[in-house]
Amino acid sequence: MHSLGVRGSWLPSTRRTAAVVVAAVLGASCSTHDGSDTQPPPTTVSSGTTASAGALPATPTTDDPGALAADIERAAATLKDPSATAGEHRRAGELLQLAVRALTVGPQALLPRVAARLRPETAMIVRLDVRSSRLLGGITAPQPHLPAWRIVAPAPTEELLRDYRAAQRRTGVPWTCLAAIHLVETRMGRIRGASTAGARGPMQFVPATWELYGAGGDIDDPRDAIMAAARLLRANGAARDLPGALWHYNQSHSYVRAVTGYARTLQRSPWMYDGYWSWRVLYSQERGTYVLPVGYPRVRPVLLPDS
Repeated sequence: MHSLGVRGSWLPSTRRTAAVVVAAVLGASCSTHDGSDTQPPPTTVSSGTTASAGALPATPTTDDPGALAADIERAAATLKDPSATAGEHRRAGELLQLAVRALTVGPQALLPRVAARLRPETAMIVRLDVRSSRLLGGITAPQPHLPAWRIVAPAPTEELLRDYRAAQRRTGVPWTCLAAIHLVETRMGRIRGASTAGARGPMQFVPATWELYGAGGDIDDPRDAIMAAARLLRANGAARDLPGALWHYNQSHSYVRAVTGYARTLQRSPWMYDGYWSWRVLYSQERGTYVLPVGYPRVRPVLLPDS
């Protein structure tokens, strides 16, 4: 069970798998591609345009820290607003994702200049997200091919939140940790595809580990997979040492720190849940970073303009 993203393999007592972490904002992921390039040609998003119905909004500008900070604060205000529509929350989350990506790949001096213009809570979130993005982005190099995945719409926010909370009640594993794992592993279920080691499903289990923790459920069902992940973490001491339990989920210090960062944000600022749920699949390929929209590979991938 492991990220469609971190390259490398590990050998815990119960399973062996290679991960492919979908690096939260960078999209730096390890491809499960078989070497054939059968995807449709990419679309390119230019500044101020939307290339297709599946494309993200234009990437934020990075040459004006004040303007970028203002965009981030507007997005945060929308996510905090209970009267905002689901579509407004989604667009705000997407904007935050691209803003964090811009801060991740931009000049080192940009982050402190933007953070200094943000409210303390927003600055904390942005700093944690950029750190997590850099950690995950350092795990794997850009890939030569686009992945042999299917990208689908995730389950609704309310449904997933019920599943995370149900797993917390039964196992004691914080819902924020389960949501953070789900975010990193498959963008909360958007990615359908096996890792190089055969890990499957929204929480990325290899079959042997699923036999131990799946309790007879469906490896591809979000509720069953979330519950199985909680069982695995509980069995590996989550009540005493949650980072240590996460190490058993993926034996990478960078992975553990990144997941912990997202979980910490959700604990302190639960309104960011809708924002993270809105984050799209970004994939780091040698040509640049692509948005893999819902419907991929039938729907064309979108090359971000600064790639």
